[in-house]
Amino acid sequence: MALTPSNMLPLGTIAPEFNLINTIDDSMVSLSEAKGLHGTVIMFICNHCPFVKHINSELSQLAKDYITKGINCIAIFSNDAVNYPEDAPSKMKMNALEQGFIFPYLYDENQDVAKAYDAACTPDFYVFDTDLKLVYRGQLDSSRPGNGIPVTGEDLRLAIDNMLNKTIQITNQKPSIGCNIKWK
Repeated sequence: MALTPSNMLPLGTIAPEFNLINTIDDSMVSLSEAKGLHGTVIMFICNHCPFVKHINSELSQLAKDYITKGINCIAIFSNDAVNYPEDAPSKMKMNALEQGFIFPYLYDENQDVAKAYDAACTPDFYVFDTDLKLVYRGQLDSSRPGNGIPVTGEDLRLAIDNMLNKTIQITNQKPSIGCNIKWK
């Protein structure tokens, strides 16, 4: 597994629109329809990455904690599912149900959305405000498989709370680290 950091898309970037299939219910989901009233968290994840497996329960809990505050989460899978069959859309649905995801788990089959967001790794996180302007990109927290630091979501939660409270994010935004996106 290669450790790959986020590319750190420039703050203020407008979220690129997309319309992708939700592997949970086979519906089409667009950003304009799925965005949150007060903000949107977009995360690039997959099934097989040990970094994502390490944080799945926190992703599920974070979405549940913030949906009542008008924050919607959207997960996108952009890996090459042919060469990584554990990430096939049918297995994405099974994983989402097992993890209790309340957010859509979208399949970016042609990888155009990952390229538009300059996503580099799984997991990769982006927080957009009500105008879909990027206010945070980076890590969930400092926990990684095997480093002994508990998974808390503190960096991502702080960014969301700062956005909701209209407080400037003064802490350093650290890149996420994970497996590289498996490009075709």
